[in-house]
Amino acid sequence: MPLHTSQLNELTNLELAQTLMERLTISPNDWHRLKSNRNSRASEQVAAALVFLLKDQPQEAIARLEQAVGWLDRSISAPPCPSHGEHKR
Repeated sequence: MPLHTSQLNELTNLELAQTLMERLTISPNDWHRLKSNRNSRASEQVAAALVFLLKDQPQEAIARLEQAVGWLDRSISAPPCPSHGEHKR
């Protein structure tokens, strides 16, 4: 059920940012499908950056923003899944 404006006004900026971050974080079930989706990955990082900024942690915010830019300008890519490529002996 969507929140009404009055309900949104009761939340702090940090609570709103945390809710957005939770919504944009790629779930384990969606990881393989979205791990290389540049918009999804950048959105996830920007939302995390906003949370850190509102918590007065600018260095953490900058790191997340740099990751977001890397996704958008294609300077970074998704690493392979840790469980793939491993051979059990």
